[in-house]
Amino acid sequence: MTGFFLPYLTNLESMIQKGDKKIWRAWTFYDWANSVYPLVISTAIFPVFYSKQTSIVNEETCEIVNDKVLFFGAEVSNTVLYSWIVAASFIAVIILSPILSGVADYSGSKKKFLKFFCYLGAISTATLFFFNPERLELSMLSLFFASLGFWNSLVFYNAYLPEIAEPKDHDKLSAKGFSMGYIGSVILLVTCLVLIMVFKVPATYCFVLTGIWWIGFAQITYRSLPNPTSSNKITRKILGDGFRELKKAWKFIRSTVRLKRYLLAFFLLSMGVQTVMLMAVLFAEKVVFKCGDSAGLIIAVLLIQLVAVLGAFLFSRSSKKFGNIKTLGGALVIWVACCAGAYRIVDTPIEFYVLAGVVGLVMGGTQALSRSTYSKFLPETTETASFFSFYDITEKIGIVIGMIIFGASEIIFGDIRSSVLSLVIFFGLGIIALMFVPKKENHTIPESDQH
Repeated sequence: MTGFFLPYLTNLESMIQKGDKKIWRAWTFYDWANSVYPLVISTAIFPVFYSKQTSIVNEETCEIVNDKVLFFGAEVSNTVLYSWIVAASFIAVIILSPILSGVADYSGSKKKFLKFFCYLGAISTATLFFFNPERLELSMLSLFFASLGFWNSLVFYNAYLPEIAEPKDHDKLSAKGFSMGYIGSVILLVTCLVLIMVFKVPATYCFVLTGIWWIGFAQITYRSLPNPTSSNKITRKILGDGFRELKKAWKFIRSTVRLKRYLLAFFLLSMGVQTVMLMAVLFAEKVVFKCGDSAGLIIAVLLIQLVAVLGAFLFSRSSKKFGNIKTLGGALVIWVACCAGAYRIVDTPIEFYVLAGVVGLVMGGTQALSRSTYSKFLPETTETASFFSFYDITEKIGIVIGMIIFGASEIIFGDIRSSVLSLVIFFGLGIIALMFVPKKENHTIPESDQH
């Protein structure tokens, strides 16, 4: 067995000092910096802005008269187009992530890749200022690259977690990062709301502000977060270098039982959790908050974010008592109840607020625990970007499938509620998959792989 782990252990001398509180603070500040994208752009302001720009509404009845848009000559629902553009960005992440993460591990350049995708995402977010439904193809390109930058940067950001903290601290530090993100993003969202509702500033200026916030606060992370050292240089064989690192990571994953089964469970829960997060506001805007009730919609979003802070810490504490897998299983049961409620019960703002509170509680816990549980299952190594590439690919494939099915369900059944109900299947399968994740790791390494 020792021979198998030799590739991972030879770089331990260059590992970052674990437990350094200054590095911890720097790491969590990237959550503070980048979380404004999923809240302002993916969840709150841009979806509402996008829906208004691409829909025709009867002002008397508040019913949507036409939500169809032309995209490269094809007529499609605005929510279907939105879900498929985001899904396309995830496909790009799936293609790029494994190659670049392997190169980052080989050359010791996690920090450089983190910066690059941060800047790509933030600048693309700012260009949404020029969104024009008459030039929809070009406008959606900004959304595509913003999503690509955000999600790819998380691969390299998450890869630092097992390098800067001992396994016993992963749940706590992961929860702190998500909590920092929730708090920071709420501050910017409230600022944007004041600008829009009090000072009548166009929403497009908030997209620029989001990009500036993301880049600006990320500098705190870059100033203190170290870069793992490596004597390997990037050569013309760069792709080969990346694939070799991935092959080593895959060799380890393939040899395990717990890690493989957990990745399957994570794949299934990602289909549901991330799809809900990405499409919740468009669902609420179509079903609950009509006649341009943006204020009511934003209140629900703020409620989700604030409760999510509490959820992250509650689930972190629960994991200490019941274990990570059981706690995640309990969270998925609540997710099933939320989707069923959205399908059968939610019609009024009050009902949606109640649902939003429950979603926020379980969302914070699910995200934080999913990341920290995976990091606990990894070996001692500096080559964490390659491992988190598999984590990221698993998540993104799940999201792509979830978003496509969500959009297809609306096309087939003509009702966005049916799309929400379809997510119950993913959560149910996720619960079953978690039941088969063993408490301890079991390695099944062939003798030929141990030398």
